Amino acid sequence: MANRVMVTGASGLLGRAIMKEFKSSDAWNVIGLAFSRSGSGLKKVDISDKNAVIDAVNEFKPQIIIHSAAERRVDVMERDPVTASKINLDGTENICEAAKSINAWVLFISTDYVFDGTSPPYKVTDQPNPLNLYGKSKAEGEKITLAVNKDNAVLRVPVLYGCIETLNESAVTCLLAKVKDTSCKAGMDGKQIRFPTHCDDVAYVIKELSNRQVKDKNIEGIYHWSNDEKMTKYDMAVTMGTVLGLSTDHIEKDMSGMGGASRPDNAQLDCSRVEQLGIVKRTKYSSAIGDVLKSFT
Repeated sequence: MANRVMVTGASGLLGRAIMKEFKSSDAWNVIGLAFSRSGSGLKKVDISDKNAVIDAVNEFKPQIIIHSAAERRVDVMERDPVTASKINLDGTENICEAAKSINAWVLFISTDYVFDGTSPPYKVTDQPNPLNLYGKSKAEGEKITLAVNKDNAVLRVPVLYGCIETLNESAVTCLLAKVKDTSCKAGMDGKQIRFPTHCDDVAYVIKELSNRQVKDKNIEGIYHWSNDEKMTKYDMAVTMGTVLGLSTDHIEKDMSGMGGASRPDNAQLDCSRVEQLGIVKRTKYSSAIGDVLKSFT
């Protein structure tokens, strides 16, 4: 009999990749929850509504819940922290409490932004020190997840890209607009180090962690997964242009630091805990970004 997995935020960039990964295996029966973009077989649930979450969980009775739903837009969170907290905090508590009531395991998707970027690479045992409200909300979400059930787990990931519906779905792919517009100079941050990671790689790691959890019941605590290529936004944009055959002569390196909410300079994640399990999948940025963006060029 197939194992049952529920994915929150299933209409999002990462959520879609997770759904695809689990659906590729006959060992899993998967259901996706979404709200603002529910449809295409997804169940509409507002995770900030405690009763709605309880009903959905009790109806499907998953053994595993992958909690990827979140307000991920850093500057949006700064402008409207109350609304965003309903998703990132209240929603997380609702999911974890409902899961506990049926003895389901939760994997909470978190971020490298829980760190301040001053002492990379960061181990799973390092103390978070987020610089912005998004990072703070995810650090608090981690605490909630592990406090409700110590056997739950957290997976921190960096900036993601993958099969997009719009360019703005990812902080990586949104760079294409400026790469394409050669009519004026475009400054791109050349200071802050990022590790752009393909959603398919993260989805693979999530499924493998879930496989081990249903088998051995020993996946708990904090894990990290990330690509290992160091890139600034300037590097990402220039590589993007090169792969797509677009001129990048108008792209200029900006070393002044980014505007908006504070972001870490380098929050590289130490991924050894996952690697020690024999779980490794990393897609090279230059080999994937062209396929991701081909329909937008």
